Amino acid sequence: MAIRLLIIEDDVILANTLKTILEPEGFEILLAESGEDGIEQARRWNPEVILLDLMMPGMDGWQVCRAIRQFSTTPILVQSAVINPEMVAQALDEGANDYLVKPTPTGVLAARLKRLARLHRASTAQNDSGKAAG
Repeated sequence: MAIRLLIIEDDVILANTLKTILEPEGFEILLAESGEDGIEQARRWNPEVILLDLMMPGMDGWQVCRAIRQFSTTPILVQSAVINPEMVAQALDEGANDYLVKPTPTGVLAARLKRLARLHRASTAQNDSGKAAG
């Protein structure tokens, strides 16, 4: 079963490149080109994992992460060129589950996304079985 991945990235060329390299790794991918669109797609599509860029015009990745956390526990992996430790810490404080610095080797990116999706699936299954038993 493919992993539903939402990529929120304003660089269209990079977003399409990520889609091209990650689809063969077992991902079903939806692209969002802005923070606002990403939040809307996260609500509608219910992805299993989100790949989020920090530096976007308009609504930045920190704001997007905070907004998604208002309605979803979907794992968020931030991938950014920002390597400032305070900014990384801020992304994690805003609700990101993991952080990778661009450029990221494809194998590492795919492995981290799959790991987050597995944890999310296990958590969702556990919550669903707990509801059924209760």
